[in-house]
Amino acid sequence: MSESQNVSLRVKGRLMSASEIERTLVRLAHEIVEKSNGSTDLALVGIKRRGVPLAERLGKLISGIEKRPINTGVLDIQFYRDDLSTADVRPVVTKGAIGFDINGRDVVLCDDVLYTGRTIRAAMMRSLTMAVRAVCSWLC
Repeated sequence: MSESQNVSLRVKGRLMSASEIERTLVRLAHEIVEKSNGSTDLALVGIKRRGVPLAERLGKLISGIEKRPINTGVLDIQFYRDDLSTADVRPVVTKGAIGFDINGRDVVLCDDVLYTGRTIRAAMMRSLTMAVRAVCSWLC
């Protein structure tokens, strides 16, 4: 980005410091491992867009705790949202593959916010169309 294109962001307030966020993520990672009885069948799926980095960060933390790699994937729910008609005139179609088989796995859906539940509902609908027989949890 050139200097003429710099965007100044106004900070309204800080909810959590970097260290508070890290502690919260470590706590969430431990809770996920505990609730799924280890990480043997665990998979994290980030709801595109901002849930993806959250799933990746949690995956790295859980990998460190469990000393084994954790599958992380991406779920695009664009066509499953109830506000699709207001999103854009022509939504862009993207590949919807999570990247690994989730049948029979403990799947944690990750997103950055939980407000009305519309995003998680769309993610669950998308998962159902994939004929998933996985145990799905959600995380915000």
